[in-house]
Amino acid sequence: MSVVTSASARTLASVAALTACLSVPAVALAEAEGAAADSTQARQSATPPTASLGDIVVTARRRDERAQDVPIALTVVNEELLDRTGAYNVGQVTQLAPSVQLLTSNPRNTAITIRGLGASYGLANDGLEQGVGIYVDQVYYGRPATATLDFVDLDRIEILRGPQGTLFGKNTTAGALNITTRDPSFTPEGQAELSFGDYGFLQAKASVSGPIVDDKVAGRFSVVSTRRDGVLDNVTTGTKQNSQDSISLRGQLLFQPTDQLRVRLFADYADLTPECCTQVYVTAGQTLKPAAQQFAALAAGRGYAPASTNPYDRLADVDSGIQADQIHRGVSAIVDYDFGWATLTSVSAWRAWDWGPQNDRDYTALDITRQSANPSWQDQWSQELRLSSNGNHRIDWTGGLYAFHQAVETHGVTEYGADATYWLLSPSLPDALLDGYTVFNDSRIETDSYAVFGQLTWNITDRLHLTPGLRYTYEEKSGTYAATTTGGLATTDATLISRRLGIARPQAYDAEISDDDLSGQVSLSYDFSDDVLVYGSAARGYKSAGINMAGIPNLPSGQPSLTNAVVKPEVVTTYELGL
Repeated sequence: MSVVTSASARTLASVAALTACLSVPAVALAEAEGAAADSTQARQSATPPTASLGDIVVTARRRDERAQDVPIALTVVNEELLDRTGAYNVGQVTQLAPSVQLLTSNPRNTAITIRGLGASYGLANDGLEQGVGIYVDQVYYGRPATATLDFVDLDRIEILRGPQGTLFGKNTTAGALNITTRDPSFTPEGQAELSFGDYGFLQAKASVSGPIVDDKVAGRFSVVSTRRDGVLDNVTTGTKQNSQDSISLRGQLLFQPTDQLRVRLFADYADLTPECCTQVYVTAGQTLKPAAQQFAALAAGRGYAPASTNPYDRLADVDSGIQADQIHRGVSAIVDYDFGWATLTSVSAWRAWDWGPQNDRDYTALDITRQSANPSWQDQWSQELRLSSNGNHRIDWTGGLYAFHQAVETHGVTEYGADATYWLLSPSLPDALLDGYTVFNDSRIETDSYAVFGQLTWNITDRLHLTPGLRYTYEEKSGTYAATTTGGLATTDATLISRRLGIARPQAYDAEISDDDLSGQVSLSYDFSDDVLVYGSAARGYKSAGINMAGIPNLPSGQPSLTNAVVKPEVVTTYELGL
C-alpha cells in the first residue's frame, strides 16, 4: 500500500493579510533608515559595500557581496519574495527554489536534498547526518527537524548548491541553507500582520525594534502564531487531522559600544502541538509475497476497505491517536571585532530540541500497529572562530576554527495489534502471536566534530578571480542501542517464536568511530561585465561515517545477522560551469 502526505501548504485558497506599521510616517522612516544604514556601515567590519540600488547583497562567502559576484550556484529568497508568496517555513521556501526538495512524513522523518543529494528518506536514524547544512544566523542546526518551525523577521534565505565546507563551520556534501534574520534597529519601528484563509487558517505576526541605550544598544522582539484546522477528515474518529498549531518567539540584542566591537545576542523558543501526521491511500503495489498476502486479498480477508481510493478526497481512517509535538529553544552570541586590517568573528551557540510523537504506523483502521512513538531529545553546542580580511585587496581571505558537540537520545515504543500477525506474517498463523507484542528501543549517540578551514580569493586582475579553499575535519562518534520485547502469545513453539522475532527481536550493541578528511574546492571566475559572470569550479565534500541507531535488521533464516552498525563515510565530488 502506498501513501502520500497531504501538502497542507497548498490548501489556502485565499489569504488576506493586514499589515500595520507601528512606527513613524514614511518620509521620516526613510530618513531614519538611511541614518541607520549609515551607522551600520560605519560599524560593520565586512568589505565596504559595492552594491547599488536593486542589487541583492549576500553573505554566502562570509562577507557582504553582490549575489552577482559570487561564483556559486546560488538562489536568494529575500524578504520581499517571502512576503509576496506568504512563505513562512522551510517547506514552503523549497517550493521557491529550483532543485531543492523537502521530504517529510513528520518533523523527525524529514530530509532536505539539493540536486538530489542530501540524506536518505525513511524512518529517521539518529546516527546518520544530513548532507544539506541548515544555518540560522550563522548557527548550524544539527537535525533537519529543528528547522521545521515557522520563521519570523526574516531578511533573506541563501540556498547554496554543492559542498560548502571551506567557509561554513559544519561539513556538508550537498549544499547549505543560510538563513538570516533582521538586525535590531536604532530607529523605533514595529510591524504587525494578520493572515487568514480556509480550513480555519489564522496566522499572527508581530515585531518591534528600537534603541535601548542611545546608539549603543538596540533590541528586537518578534512573535508568530499559526493555527489551522486539519486538512484530512478521519472517518474513524470523526475529526480533522494534519492541523497546525504553533507559536514561535525570538529576541535579539545588539551592542555597539565602540566602532570596532559589535555584539549580537539571540534567544528563541518555539512550541508546536499539531494533530499530525497521518496519510491517505494512493494505490497498492505488487509485492514478492504470495497472492493471498497481497493488499487486496488481505484487506478482503479482514473486510477492510480504505476510506477512499482517491487521495484528493482527503479521507483518512487511522484508529490511534497522532501528534507531532516539538519544543525548540536556543541561545547564541555573535561577536565581531574590527582590527582594521581584519575582523575576528566568534559564533557561540547552544540549542535543544524535544520531540514528542504519537503515530498509527499502519495508516489504516486495522489494528496492525497499535502504537508507534520514538520521542527524542537533541542537545548541541558549537563554537566557531573566523578571521577575515577587510576591504578589497589583491588577495582576500577567510580562515576559521570550528567545534561542535551533539547528543541525541531516543526512547521508543512500538506495539502490535490483533491484525498484525495476519497482515505482517501470514493469515495461517494465530492472531495472538503478535497481539500486544511490544518493542522498547533505547538509543543514545554523541558526536564531536572539529575543523579548521580557509578560503582565499586571488584577484588576478580586476575581472579574473581564482578562489581556492581547504578544510580539515576530525570527528568522533559513539552510540549505544538496546531493544527489549514483551507481550504477544505465550508459546514454546520454536517456529512461532522465530516468525515473531522476524518482526522485532531483543538486541543490544554499541559502536565507536573516529575519522578525518581533507576536502576543498577551487573556482575560477571572470567578469565579462558588471552583469555577466562566468565561472568554473571543482569541489570535494565529505560527510563522516555514521552509526545505525535504528536497530540492526534481521536477515532471512539461515543467514547470520549483521554485526556491524557502522555506516561508511560519504564523499561527493562536483564539477560545475556557471554563467
